Amino acid sequence: MSVRSELVNAWLEPRAGEMMDFLARLVAEPTENPPGVGLGRCARVLVEEMRRLGLDPELVEITGAHTLEDPSIVRGSAGAGSKPLYFHGHYDVVPVQDRKQFTLRREGGKLIGRGTADMKGGIVSMVYGAAAAKDLGLIGDGRIVIHLVPDEETGSVVGAGHLRDHNLIDPSAVAMVTGEPSGSNIWNAARGAISLKVSFEGREAHVGQAAFGINTFAHMVHVARPLLAYAEEMAGRSTGYTMDPADPTGSMVVVGGLSGGGSNFNVVPADAWFTVDSRFNPEEDLDAELERMTTIIREAAAEVGAKVTVEVTQFQPPAGTPGDHPAGAALARCVEEVRGEPARFEMCGGILENRWYDQLGIPAFGFGAGRLDVSHGPNEHVDEQELFKVAAVYALYAGEVLG
Repeated sequence: MSVRSELVNAWLEPRAGEMMDFLARLVAEPTENPPGVGLGRCARVLVEEMRRLGLDPELVEITGAHTLEDPSIVRGSAGAGSKPLYFHGHYDVVPVQDRKQFTLRREGGKLIGRGTADMKGGIVSMVYGAAAAKDLGLIGDGRIVIHLVPDEETGSVVGAGHLRDHNLIDPSAVAMVTGEPSGSNIWNAARGAISLKVSFEGREAHVGQAAFGINTFAHMVHVARPLLAYAEEMAGRSTGYTMDPADPTGSMVVVGGLSGGGSNFNVVPADAWFTVDSRFNPEEDLDAELERMTTIIREAAAEVGAKVTVEVTQFQPPAGTPGDHPAGAALARCVEEVRGEPARFEMCGGILENRWYDQLGIPAFGFGAGRLDVSHGPNEHVDEQELFKVAAVYALYAGEVLG
């Protein structure tokens, strides 16, 4: 163990209780999204703790159209240099299965509750890692900037999009890390996303006179069939990025995740709709795939004379930074120093907010204390020791790239 690691551990160890208390207070704030509630209260808890730790927090008001309740970006910093390193996270969570998940439980070395893995636990590690780096003088001539946004679970256009639109992300940054639940690995890439809502318009008729109606359900089934074939094709196009051996390597397309229509069982449905949700590997051209899906829909609709509308509800590009990039190599060294074993680079199977930084040419990574396989579930948890280990990695990383 290096002298720097010993200093970081000595700083973190007496603060273990503070870190768990901070996580408990964050978990207690029911920031479920959708619908996007309780955000202002949680933001104030974040500001209070960051101010106590000397991280100069501020609330950045989010402007523009949205449906979130009292949302703000929490922005903090450590150091005064011109060279930034971004720690990025989100404080919204998916809806709970049980309201008891908003009370943190400690069992067998695990901290159990909604958001512990994704990603309020990651926020605790980032905030305390930044504070350790500041207090120990590891930042050198750079600065750590912390961005905490309120809407990652519903696309992040309101929060991270605001950062981009208002030039609050410096393209000269040395790197960005988000505390998403990557387990013991480093996510250096993530898929892109396209989401569609496909709607049909027909004509109602009583079941006794069904021949007078235009059945949009029949049209929906006809159009969905070639999309299912398209999904099967894309699943066979593997990525060149390393992935968890248990994860599928092709691009994932889900047809009909949501669907609906009609007014009653005995009426020909005059309206019908279904969704298409996709996660495309970084090698794919999203504009080309959107055009392909739209063409499949319109050609199939034309075969049966269906009146169809296609709405693009999400379009987010993939992101990828080579594992051998100097910023990635530095992060891997810090992970290995803390864990005592080599770090593994993998692509996240979903989308990550590192895309907002990647688009500006900033090397961006996901690394957090939680695990993806327990995130969003009824037994969501984070291991206590991982919370502290990841905080140590964050502090050491700041020293590595800024000091």
